[in-house]
Amino acid sequence: MSDAIKHECGIAMVRLRKSPQYYIDKYGTPAYASNRMYVLMQKQINRGQDGAGVANVKINTKPGTRYISRYRSIEPSAVNYIFEKISKKYKKAKKLGGHDGLSDAEWLKENIAFTGEVWLGHLRYGTHGENSIETCHPFLKQNNWRSRNLVMAGNFNMTNVEELFGKLVQLGQHPKEKTDTVTVMEKIGHFLDEENQRIFDKYKHQYTNEQITQFIEDELDVARILRRSCRDFDGGYAMCGLIGNGSSFVVRDPSGIRPAYYYADEEIIVVASEKPAIKSAFNIDFKAIKEIQPGNALVINKDGSYSEEEIIPAREKKSCSFERIYFSRGTDPDIYQERKNLGKALIPQILKAIDFDLKNTVFSYIPNTAETAFLGMIEGLEEYLVAKRKEVFLEGKPHMGDLEELLNFRPRVEKLVSKDVKLRTFITNDDDRDTMVSSVYDTTYEVVRPGVDTLVVIDDSIVRGTTLEKSILTTLDKLNPKRIIIVSSAPQIRYPDCYGIDMSRMKDFIAFRAATALLKERKIDNILEEVYEACHANPKASENFVKKVYEPFTDEEISDKIAEIVTSEEIRAEVKVIYQTVDALHNCIPNHLGDWYFTGDYPTDGGTWVVNKAFKNYMEGKTIRAY
Repeated sequence: MSDAIKHECGIAMVRLRKSPQYYIDKYGTPAYASNRMYVLMQKQINRGQDGAGVANVKINTKPGTRYISRYRSIEPSAVNYIFEKISKKYKKAKKLGGHDGLSDAEWLKENIAFTGEVWLGHLRYGTHGENSIETCHPFLKQNNWRSRNLVMAGNFNMTNVEELFGKLVQLGQHPKEKTDTVTVMEKIGHFLDEENQRIFDKYKHQYTNEQITQFIEDELDVARILRRSCRDFDGGYAMCGLIGNGSSFVVRDPSGIRPAYYYADEEIIVVASEKPAIKSAFNIDFKAIKEIQPGNALVINKDGSYSEEEIIPAREKKSCSFERIYFSRGTDPDIYQERKNLGKALIPQILKAIDFDLKNTVFSYIPNTAETAFLGMIEGLEEYLVAKRKEVFLEGKPHMGDLEELLNFRPRVEKLVSKDVKLRTFITNDDDRDTMVSSVYDTTYEVVRPGVDTLVVIDDSIVRGTTLEKSILTTLDKLNPKRIIIVSSAPQIRYPDCYGIDMSRMKDFIAFRAATALLKERKIDNILEEVYEACHANPKASENFVKKVYEPFTDEEISDKIAEIVTSEEIRAEVKVIYQTVDALHNCIPNHLGDWYFTGDYPTDGGTWVVNKAFKNYMEGKTIRAY
């Protein structure tokens, strides 16, 4: 993606189902779980580079023994930094306990941190706020009763934080922050406390407090806690939690917006945001990896038994399509094929745009994640050529030109755009972005015939258009092509995301800028005031009023205006922009229909409230997030 955006965080969880001694004896190291967690997190580093955190819980420790350990970091290579510190713990064990110390699981649990059975990891991409240790997951809610401790991390955004905060206040709490992470943890923590109390009351007249504590740890109903906690949540989420007794869970939103996958066998249970991470860490077949269903929680009990439980009734599944287009690793075989299909689906529009003149067209892509869509695009062109040859040779249709040339012709493919990985535009402020972005890309010279060739360059999506306007078009125009056609394998991004992607302000979207420009050109910009009045008067409406901004125009009219906006006066070539259609997107990615950023059809009420508020902020000149 040429326009870098911050996005969905990554989660990882590992639960050893046998005694720690089993893994030392079988694998020859006390670091089996640590090593697996490291791979899980490294293979998901694409999901978060603002920080990372790891927590570990030991089960059945003696009083006086530390049983929860946590490291968090915002270092440039946070995952490596954390696991280097954990590795030092094992080196310390060898020093303190000698060689036997590394082979004695009980001694390790009593003396060395990060030697427990339950692991939780998180990779953070901050969508707002400062980047500090305090903002890194996992978060910890501590208590002197082991079964009241809660460690949490997640990939989520809540749209109704104000409402959730108010409910905590009504319960008599005094939350220290009004953020979704703290609010969610305190709400789950409240019902964890109530579950502890329920079991305590059940046995208080029959046993001593010490005995009751053991009953509580063994009988905690985690699914019941989650059902009571999550019923008011509005947002997209995949949240992981560890309880001090050793129970754990992963709960997913009822629309399945945020991803969560798991694998279980007799030795281990593992959870991650992406399937390739699990595949790499445990060398298992992709088919053995399961998806946690929308509205469900994977609950892992203290004894290692597990089940997938319904927490909230599932809604229509609206898994984030951006996961498939861009965020998730393309090494997942399904995602790889979907991205190729997205490229192939654009062929009819591309052929029309180049007047079917393949001979004088050069095809390329914008590095690096668009490469797979590019392969699909070229595959689609090859299929088109095969079909044309069949028409000539099998159906006898007339053909202008040399038959031998028709037989041997291949699409012209070149790597025209190169990205300087040392320059990262997303770390600059808005004022400095234009200066930085112009230096990010370079090009390959003397492969384009000046004034003759058309360049077709594919990107996975175009959000702001900043990089396109300030760098890519300028770079390509240096080759003196006749035309430049920029192709997006995603549809036009018209609306904010509020479920985990950092796309929150209307003015940032090039499609919105194009629509408002067209409204003013055609002297129908009174629509903007009408939409504003509706948003102002109905802050909790279930209707997305902002759709009215786009209704007067076709997709092609908006695309043409986008091309005009991003083309500076210095650009000599004719510029055209082509976007994927929403129908084609759904055909290519049939099981991930979350498309609210393209269509404005939000899966939760909170999403609709956010888009209307975002428009209201735009009209009032506010640059703050709408959630």
